[in-house]
Amino acid sequence: MTGHLSFPRQHARTQRFTLGAPRAFSVSPDGARVVFLRSRHGTDRANLLWVLDVAQGREYPAADPAVLLGGAGEELSAEERARRERSREGAAGVVGYATDGAVELAAFALSGRLFVAELRAGTTRELSPAAGHGPVVDPRPSPDGRHVAYAAGGTLYVVGSDGAADRALAEPEGRDVTYGLAEFIAAEEMDRSRGFWWSPNSDALLVARVDESPVRRWWIADPANPDREPTEVAYPAAGTPNAVVTLALIGLDGTRTEVTWDHGRFPYLARVHWSADGPPLLLVQARDQRTQRYLTVDTATGETRTVHADEDDAWLDLFPGVPAWTPDGRLVRIADEAGARVLMVGDQRLTSDALHVRAVLDIGERDVLFSAAPGDGAGLPRVPGEIGVYRAWFRAGGDRPGAGPLPNVPGGCEPIALSADPAVTSAVRGGDVLVLPSLGLAEPGVRVTVVRADDERAPADWERLTEIASHAERPVLTAAPRLVFAGERNIPCAVLLPTGYASGDGPLPVLMDPYGGPHGQRVLAAHNAYLTSQWFADQGFAVIVADGRGTPGRSPGWEKAIRHEVAAVTLQDQVDALHALADRFPLDLGRVAIRGWSYGGLLAGLAGLRRPDVFHAAIVGAPVTDQRLYDTHYTERYLGHPDEQPEVYARNSLVTDEGLVEAAEPARPMMIIHGLADDNVVVAHTLRLSSALLAAGRPHEVVPLSGVTHMTPQEQVAENLLLLQVDFLRRSLGLPGGDDVAGGPTTEGSAA
Repeated sequence: MTGHLSFPRQHARTQRFTLGAPRAFSVSPDGARVVFLRSRHGTDRANLLWVLDVAQGREYPAADPAVLLGGAGEELSAEERARRERSREGAAGVVGYATDGAVELAAFALSGRLFVAELRAGTTRELSPAAGHGPVVDPRPSPDGRHVAYAAGGTLYVVGSDGAADRALAEPEGRDVTYGLAEFIAAEEMDRSRGFWWSPNSDALLVARVDESPVRRWWIADPANPDREPTEVAYPAAGTPNAVVTLALIGLDGTRTEVTWDHGRFPYLARVHWSADGPPLLLVQARDQRTQRYLTVDTATGETRTVHADEDDAWLDLFPGVPAWTPDGRLVRIADEAGARVLMVGDQRLTSDALHVRAVLDIGERDVLFSAAPGDGAGLPRVPGEIGVYRAWFRAGGDRPGAGPLPNVPGGCEPIALSADPAVTSAVRGGDVLVLPSLGLAEPGVRVTVVRADDERAPADWERLTEIASHAERPVLTAAPRLVFAGERNIPCAVLLPTGYASGDGPLPVLMDPYGGPHGQRVLAAHNAYLTSQWFADQGFAVIVADGRGTPGRSPGWEKAIRHEVAAVTLQDQVDALHALADRFPLDLGRVAIRGWSYGGLLAGLAGLRRPDVFHAAIVGAPVTDQRLYDTHYTERYLGHPDEQPEVYARNSLVTDEGLVEAAEPARPMMIIHGLADDNVVVAHTLRLSSALLAAGRPHEVVPLSGVTHMTPQEQVAENLLLLQVDFLRRSLGLPGGDDVAGGPTTEGSAA
């Protein structure tokens, strides 16, 4: 039962209602099995590895961490903690797995131990690496299922799937070198979490070698425990050296061939793809990310050849699922062409500006399955925030069977939607079976439908085989966002009013609740995206979530409008959205606050310091305050190199060595929140901001979170943070009940 819980407690206990929800799907090539992760209920952190027998519609667990560990708690290595932090993984148990080509065998690590699961039988056994290897990280079976490769202690090992012949394939030459692991920048900013890739013949691997010796060292201490040594972190801050990443082709027979390309010009190894449909394929980027090369690898010599080159005056984005090959050997990529983000197969453009392509999901014999949002060429969609699944045929004469191409979408693109309602949908395919996870506005949580595709019928008429149940808890409140476009630029917005609000109740104090920056789309056609915003609304606010320029999902021009002007552009769009919505909703513009985390924290700080004429209070969570202290790949993409353009870094920061940047009067109340263990946005950002505010005589509050990283998974911390924020907002805006927040602060833990 959850009805007695306050929303803050339920929200924290369920890890934002993600626990118990199925995720991480794999489908066997014959469509017989669907593999996925899910915990037993909505407050259980430990994921089990599950298998769905499609023909029988029966689910069974293949791996239960409670059984495998004999009831003992998990022990996480430093490498595993880092991997989970980079992926923002807050769950426990089996948090990731990899399968062989037939999806018969799965491998995963648990408490640093190596396990394999026979998926048909639903049985799991431990493989015991030799003593001294260290905790296992990222195990992956070979395509034929006969071997498992894994990283441990910076070494890449391979072992037979029967546990025999465990041996090292690549060993580090020094303490700063690792094999088979993704470096910080790749995992944090490139969405590349892997460091090795099997050959399709299962006889060799491409292995990343990472040398962190050039990277400057930072030390993260735990002030609450002064007896503990600080943690050393290799952090590549903007303008400083990166890790040196190279690639080697290593055979199971011990042979080694170095892969060569122009590392000086293209130091970033962004993507690696190796399938039976072509030679190994690399995507490498220049440091300024304005040029990149698609390279094929000669497996006999290690030499590379350019098969495609991209250039962009602003920057080049990276996308999930590409580059890759079609079965007939054509390059699949996503590109910005003539103001649109399009799907390309070879030289063939498969989509128009009616779609904004986001990711490639699967490549079939004659079609590509991909996700996309409505593009600018389609005009404004029904509501902001829709993301759909589509497929495009690339074979000659391969239009949608039984019909011609859809209007304004060349190449026979077809939407795959089981409902006409706005939603955020993805897909995983194996054979003719598709798993379609969908988040909608009408109902909380995810709905996962398993269907059988039929090219002779429209997707809405495909056979629905079963649904994979979600055990996530149902929220104790219901979000009711109004999704609208605001202002001359049609800024996507969600507006939430208190539950039961009536038109005669008068204007409401306003809380802007954005992320508002790159990679972080907040305005989505999905109910659970607005639960926290609705809770704030129910405390007596009109809450606005606005996705201005720089946020993803609309057009390349929209995303790249922030080049060198991140601060000014994103802040102006928050102001413009607020003022445009004041004509349509009951907003009290004399009482406006803003809250945000990470980039949203920077945005909140900008609002409180630079636009006190608009914003009257700010909650600044884990903010980047000095752009020179954030990492290379992210910061240099938008602001260039700090040595070349120091003035760009200064005007896009809240503080510099000289103090506050562009701090206007009057001073507004500000609460700054930061985890002391954050290794992504380090607490130095908040300490420098607080020092500058103090030097300028500006009152503010700082909430330090001991032992907390960039995430806040701890239950009491996450709960009380919400309660403290509402209390601050009420005090700062002069609202009644500043110390009487609904579901008031708990005594089981504190936020600081």
